[in-house]
Amino acid sequence: MPASTQAFISRIATAVPPHDGHALFVGFLPQLIHDPRHLKIVQRLASRAQIAHRYSVLSAATEGPALDADGFYQPGHFATTAQRMRRYAVSAPALAEQAVSQLLEGDDRQRITHLIVASCTGFAAPGVDLELQTRLGLRSDLERTVIGFMGCYAAFNALKLASAIVGARPDARVVVVCVELCTLHLRDDPAPEKVLGFLQFADGCGAALVTADPGGLRLDRFRCEVVTEARDLICWTIGDHGFDMVLSPDVPQALGRVLPGVLPHLLSDEARAGVRHWMIHPGGRSVLDAVEEALALEPQALTLSRRVLHDFGNMSSATILFVLQSLLDAPVDDGPGVAMAFGPGLTVESLQFTRMVRAAC
Repeated sequence: MPASTQAFISRIATAVPPHDGHALFVGFLPQLIHDPRHLKIVQRLASRAQIAHRYSVLSAATEGPALDADGFYQPGHFATTAQRMRRYAVSAPALAEQAVSQLLEGDDRQRITHLIVASCTGFAAPGVDLELQTRLGLRSDLERTVIGFMGCYAAFNALKLASAIVGARPDARVVVVCVELCTLHLRDDPAPEKVLGFLQFADGCGAALVTADPGGLRLDRFRCEVVTEARDLICWTIGDHGFDMVLSPDVPQALGRVLPGVLPHLLSDEARAGVRHWMIHPGGRSVLDAVEEALALEPQALTLSRRVLHDFGNMSSATILFVLQSLLDAPVDDGPGVAMAFGPGLTVESLQFTRMVRAAC
C-alpha cells in the first residue's frame, strides 16, 4: 500500500465584520442586568478579560433603546431564532467570501477541488458552501462538506478531513472555511455566567488552503481526547430565542486537571522539548492561564494566542485559524509546534505541526 501524501496549510486568510462591538455590548449591560450587585460583578470581570475588540455584523443603534441598528436586541424583546438564522444566511456567506477571496487572490480557482465549511452559529440550505461555490466561480464538480455544531474545536476536524483528502489525492487543493457569527446569540438572560460567556465571543472567518505543496505549516499528527466526566461544562443548544451557550467557570480548572495527562498521548518527552510554537485556542484569559500553568509553559509561549484574544475575542471555530495565521506571518524561526482547542464533550483537539515558511521561500 503506497504511503499517503503529506499535507500542508499553504496559507491562511481571515476576515471580520466592520463593526467593533465590544464597547457596544459592554455598554448595553445595564439594560440587561438590573441587579446592581450582579451588574457591578459582570462589569468588573469584563474589564479583566483582556479583550479590547470584538467585531460584529450588527452595527450600533443611533437612537432609541435598542442595542443595534436592526433592532435585534431591544430591552424585553430580543430576536427570535428564525430572525437570527435569516441574518446568518445573509451575513455568513458575505464574510466567508471576503476571507476566501483573499485566500485565493491570484489563484486559478478552477483548481480548487474540495471545500470544507465549519460553523456552529447558524444553519441554512443552500448554505455557505453553495454560496461560496457560486460567488467565487468555483468548479461545478467541487466536492463540498459541511461540519456543523462542533464548537470551538471544529477547525481541527476540518483540517483532519482536508489532510486525509490530500493524503489520498496529491493533486487536491482543499479550502477550509470556519465562519462564525457569535454575536447573533445574545440571550435575554441576566445570569452573570451567561452574560460573561457571551462577552468573550465575536464574529469572524478564517480560511485555509490545504495542499501537498511543501511550505507553510506541515500537518504532522492530530489527536483527540474526550473528558466525559466534564461533558456538561460546555454546551450549545438551540432555543426559541437563539442558541444558548453554557460555558461553565469550571472549564479552566477542568483543563488544568486533564491537560497534563493528554499531552503525553500527543508528544513524547523528547518531542515536547523541541516544540517551538504553542498555538492555543484563546477561549478566554482564564483558559489561556490554565493551559500555560498545566503545561508548564513560559509566559511568552502564548503571546500570539493572547494577542488574538485581545484584538478579536473568541470567534469559536475560526479563532485558531487567526492564531495560526499570526504564526505564519510572524518573524520567528521554523520548527515544531502544537495547536489545541477545546469544546463540548469536554473535547480537547490537538495538532502537531511543523512551521516551514522559510523552507518554502
